Amino acid sequence: MDLFWQGLKEAWRLLVSGDAETYRIAWLSLKVSGLATLYSLFVGVPLGVLLAMTQFPGRRLAIALVNTGMGFPPVVVGTVVSLLLFRHGVLGFLSMFLTVRAIIIAQVIIATPLVCGFTLAAIGGLEPSVSLQARALGASRLQEMRLLVGEAWLGMLAAVMAGFGAVISEVGATIAVGGNIKDQTRTLTGAITLENGKGEFDQAIALSIILMLVIFLVNFVLTLAQQRRRA
Repeated sequence: MDLFWQGLKEAWRLLVSGDAETYRIAWLSLKVSGLATLYSLFVGVPLGVLLAMTQFPGRRLAIALVNTGMGFPPVVVGTVVSLLLFRHGVLGFLSMFLTVRAIIIAQVIIATPLVCGFTLAAIGGLEPSVSLQARALGASRLQEMRLLVGEAWLGMLAAVMAGFGAVISEVGATIAVGGNIKDQTRTLTGAITLENGKGEFDQAIALSIILMLVIFLVNFVLTLAQQRRRA
């Protein structure tokens, strides 16, 4: 218990003193995970809407793959992306291994199935009458999709929260493709892992508290938006 309180005091000191490295690591974590979540929305939302609204051969298989992706081990994603981006890999010519861009790619792969799955569930949970009314009023297929997305907005905010929470707290893939390099690719989860390995548990607890604070603040803002939309 004493170790926890030491970590709490250390976290307060790092935040109040404006420790440059701590703020740099926190900002990098927020930026990388925010961009990864945003990119995953561009892929996952249209795919989720497509799976919810259309019938085609292999649809059940596609949904099963999405559901599997929602629980895909991040360390496996990191391993695959590393092999692809490694200097002698298929995409080695891009020179992205051990870079922030590599971390974003890995996190997009992790977040996209979550966003897609939550979108699919949100659209699928709407009353069938919404689509029927839109068609009766002569709405085009695109207009119908836009209407359903608008009706499922609350559920899709949950998709954003799930995707962001998954990638900002992820460590295996981030270290595998980014290397946890100081001042370059070190995120909060990487820094926590490093401090734990060094036996600096009070520092690790402090960084863990800061990570949870970042996650809370982001989700608090999204929850406010969700509740205002509900009202």
